[in-house]
Amino acid sequence: MVRGFFIGRFQPYHLGHHNVIRHIVYEVDELIIGIGSAQESHTLENPFTAGERVLMVAKALDEIDTELRKRVYIIPLEDIYRNSLWVSHVCSMVPPFDVVYSNNPLVIRLFKEAGFEVRTTEMYNRNEYQGTEIRRRMLKGESWENLVPKSVAEVIKQIGGIERIKEIAGRDA
Repeated sequence: MVRGFFIGRFQPYHLGHHNVIRHIVYEVDELIIGIGSAQESHTLENPFTAGERVLMVAKALDEIDTELRKRVYIIPLEDIYRNSLWVSHVCSMVPPFDVVYSNNPLVIRLFKEAGFEVRTTEMYNRNEYQGTEIRRRMLKGESWENLVPKSVAEVIKQIGGIERIKEIAGRDA
């Protein structure tokens, strides 16, 4: 059995993440999705809580396949701010895994140094499918719903995510 690990901040979970996960789940028997920077919320860079991000990912997985969640663990991971210890911190917080999926150069380096197999993934429309661009569009009142799975847009609306981002921006301005 092969268990994979994929980490992201998911601020918010978008169609780029969705396409990557859609491919990973057919390469592994089980997948651990780490919600990175879980301690962060209510800032322009990290407006959503770990719980809200878990909900976004879980609902989006159902859009891929309703049986998929039986093979996926979604685990919030707080930062420890010490790169030399980060991989061991991750390993202490999640089930054992065999392969790491990432395109982040630091994540790739740290896991390779720790002896893990690391696979890069295809990047999908990186200019639009990125949290920074989606949050910018929310803040400016531009169209953003087409960049996230339908269920994620519904979660963001239910939690008042757009209003939160605009209030945070007003406070930070």
